[in-house]
Parts: sequence; C-alpha cells; structure tokens
Amino acid sequence: MSTIITKRQFPNYHKYTMELAGRPLTLEVGKLAELANAAVMVTYGETSVLCCVTASARPRDGIDFFPLSVDFEEKLYSVGRIPGSFNRREGRPGEKGILTSRVIDRPIRPLFPSDFRNDVSVMCTVMSMDHDCSAEIAALIGTSAALAISDIPWNGPVGALKVGLVDGELVLNPNSEQRKVSDLDVTVVSTGKKVVMIEAGANQVDNDTMYRAIQLAHQENQKQVALINQMVSEIGKPKFDYPHADFNQELFDKIVADFMDEAKAAMDTDDKNVREARWNEMIQHWHEKYLEEYPDMDQYLEEFTYKFQKKIVKAWLLEGHRVDGRQKNEIRPLSAEVGVLPRVHGSGLFTRGQTQVLSVATLDTLSACQKLDTIWEETEKRYMHHYNFPGYSVGEAKPARSPGRREIGHGALAERALLPVIPPVEEFPYAIRVVSEVVSSNGSTSQGSICGSTLALMDAGVPISAPVAGISCGLIQDDDGSFTTFIDIQGVEDFHGEMDFKVAGTKAGITAIQMDIKNDGLSHEIIKEALEITRDARYAILDEIMLPCIPAPGPRSASTPPRCSP
Repeated sequence: MSTIITKRQFPNYHKYTMELAGRPLTLEVGKLAELANAAVMVTYGETSVLCCVTASARPRDGIDFFPLSVDFEEKLYSVGRIPGSFNRREGRPGEKGILTSRVIDRPIRPLFPSDFRNDVSVMCTVMSMDHDCSAEIAALIGTSAALAISDIPWNGPVGALKVGLVDGELVLNPNSEQRKVSDLDVTVVSTGKKVVMIEAGANQVDNDTMYRAIQLAHQENQKQVALINQMVSEIGKPKFDYPHADFNQELFDKIVADFMDEAKAAMDTDDKNVREARWNEMIQHWHEKYLEEYPDMDQYLEEFTYKFQKKIVKAWLLEGHRVDGRQKNEIRPLSAEVGVLPRVHGSGLFTRGQTQVLSVATLDTLSACQKLDTIWEETEKRYMHHYNFPGYSVGEAKPARSPGRREIGHGALAERALLPVIPPVEEFPYAIRVVSEVVSSNGSTSQGSICGSTLALMDAGVPISAPVAGISCGLIQDDDGSFTTFIDIQGVEDFHGEMDFKVAGTKAGITAIQMDIKNDGLSHEIIKEALEITRDARYAILDEIMLPCIPAPGPRSASTPPRCSP
C-alpha cells in the first residue's frame, strides 16, 4: 500500500503591504501559528518578527487586575550567531529584550477593557534581523495587528514609529548608519486620535524639536492604523464576550455617601504611613457598619479603596488641590548630599519628600566593560546603571530577589538619561557603573535615581559635560475633556492619576523621556504642556538644589580610597 500525501493549503492566507519610511512593510496572516487567537508575521525590510496573541477562555479567579504578559524573544539565529552560553541556547531574556517587552506592553495595556480578567499573552519572536529596520517597531506593529484582527477584546489599533535627528533634520525610522550620528531616538505609538506611548533618548534636544518629532511620528502612524483597520474590516474576528469583573456598586455607593468626610481627612496628608494607617482604621469602620448586611464585602475592599481614593484625588486635582497640600507647580521638599559613603569612588543621596535614592559610582579599567551577547549591534557597554528596589523602601516585608522587569526598566531609563553627558573613552578611559539603591519610595524613584546618580558621578570626579535632573508630570482629565497637569507626582497621585510623564535633561535640553498612561492617550496640547512644566522644574532642581551641593565634578578625598588605574 502506497503512502497517501496531500498538499497542505492555506485558504486563510492574506498578505498586506505598505511602505514605511522608504522601506517595504509586509503583514502576513493565516499561514503560521494557526492555533493562536491571532498571529501576524511582520517583515520590515529583512527584519521578520512573528507576533502571536492568545487569551484564556475564562477569567482568572481571585484577581483584581488584568493579567497581561508580553514577551519579546531575541533569537540569535536571526543574526546568524550561536549563543555563547555553555548550553548554546537562549536562556533568560537579555536586558534589551526585557526593555522592548515593556515598550510593547505600555501602549497596548490601557486599551483593554478595565474589567477584563482573562489571561492574555503576547509573544514576539525575532526570526530575522536587519539592523536597518527596527525589530522593536516591527513587533509593535505586529502586536497591534494581531490584537486588532483577533477575537480578544481590545480598543486598538495603534501605529508605531521611531524618529531620529541627523544633521538637524528629523528622520523617520533611521537606519543603522543614521542612528550612529543621530541626536535623538524617540519611539512614538499612536491610536487614530491620540499618542499612547513615548520613549526617548536624546543628546540634549530642546523642547520644540522633541515636540515636532512626536507630532511627525503621530501623523505618520496614521498610515499604519489605516492599514490595520483595513485588515480588521476584511479578516477581523468578532470580539468574544467575557464575564465582567464583579463589583458591588450598591455597597460602594453607600460607603462613599457615609464616609466621604472621613475619607478626605484620611487622604489629606503628605505622609504615606499616616495615610495608610488612617485608611486601615476607616476600613474597620466599614466592617462594623456593613459586614452583617454584606458578608462578602472583603472581596471588594481593594477595589473599593482604589475607586474611593481615585474619586477624591481626581476631584481635588481638578480643583487645584493636591493630597499633600502642594500647588500644581510645587515640588516636594528636596535635599542633595555627596560623599555619603567613605570607601566608595563616589556617592550621592537625593531626597524628594519621602522618596530617597542613594546612588554609588564605581570606576574600573576598560576590561570591566560589559560584554553583550545579543541580536543588536551593541557588543559592549562601558557605562552601566543598575537600580534596586528593596521591600523595605515601601514598608513591605519581602525577601530580596533578582531584579524584575521594573527594576531593569528604571535602571535603563536612568542610564539613557545620563549616557549623553558621560565623557568619551578618549577623554576618560574608565568603565563606569552606577548603582541606585532606593531606600525609601513614595513616587518618582526613577527620576530620583537620575538626580542621585548625577551627584555620585560628580562626586567620583567623572567629568560629565553637564549635570542631569529628572522630574515627572501627572495628569487628571475631566469628563468634559478639560485637564490638569502637575509636577512631581507622589505615589498616591501616580497610582490614581492618568499619566506619569518622566523627563530628564540638562539646562541645554532633554536626554530621556518615558511616558506611562492609564487612559486612551494624550492630545498634543497635553504633551506640549508636560514638556514645558518639566523643563522649568529641571532648571529649578539643578540651580537650587544640586549645583549648590556640588558645583562641578571633583575627586573625593577618603582615608583609604579604592585604587583605580586606567
């Protein structure tokens, strides 16, 4: 009996193409990963990324958050290399892969329904790498397309683009040679109407240039949005129904009506510990009054607390009142110190309210540069910045573990902010490592790390070209579209606000931006205002706090200074 062979057909195969920044972009559906909710193979130039999205059939029990996971997988075969590890296979994701996962996560997360509790997994696998065509952008576009055409509830699509600045001209998705001389690297993700994510590194770029770059990217992103909307209209699946997260609105309304005055009094303090103690005492009063009538009320307490606090914080901010009594343009009390530790190369302690970051700088020979085994062009790192966030910094009793994605992301942000002012190796032939230890946290620890690390580098005698300061900007929007921005957001404002717009830079210009949002995006008006008020705040921090502490880089004097030779 002869073997029967049937040629496999792909009747659901579709191919969509467009030109993106002068290079072909292709999105293919219906051939690979057919068992996922949706899969898109994105080819940009000769970069190929397979983007797959899957969702569980039922919500996860006992959670009050949306369980989304995003993984960006770097495959070394994509650049024709064998991994250098003993096992000769990819292991834990590299730092760049983790950072790219975060860049994909941040713009797509706010576009899922707020009461959606089904597990959703996004996996982007780099299968071919063309360094002239960004794998990060390809993965963002592919994820957007996959979610949009899938049956998973999602309010996209989005488009994504990078903008560079070469010889004073803005360049869309700069190629490898252009990136080497570019003064700007900004990634912008947009819906059809608003900007939902900004991630930037810059060589002291002014506000106007940064704003023009964001505008240009948003405009160009509309072409991708249009293409993905075409895909949805032709091959998109109907979105599935899901069990909406349970919430006892009746009990919540009673609590708000009966405890509004007590809740306002509990929130009105600049001390995080006092606020939490007052709130816990009030929850006991809720139990005394409602537990008999609502015996299952404990399952709603966390969500009640979140919604109640947000209601108060939002109303106050729209009225111009902040939780700790500050004005919109007022920064929490600041302090800067250097030479905090006696036997290190350099140390700086930066305090902003109840947020404290102790940064420590270490110098070594160039042999200590970090060797990188990745798909990217960078093969080693001379300047390294690491960020640690122990449990005690927020009053939690938890053991130390290896750095998570948040720690890696915050360290990378500080590294990006300071890298433009690090002296070239020809002038300063040392490897440089800075470690930022968050010893107390009540919001804006990443920006505190930037300030503290500037102090540590100057204390170590590193001849940085200019000091760098970082500050955050928050946002509250009313139902009628009006909005209020405010600088230096503390923990409760970050938790209940709609935006964390972090900007770092020198007196000459911006060196880094990272934007997190919890709404459907930002208008150009909000972005422009955020850039302006953070610039003024940076100048004030530098002039009034940091430079009076240490006006210029200078080597430390210690009784037994560590030895370090170039």
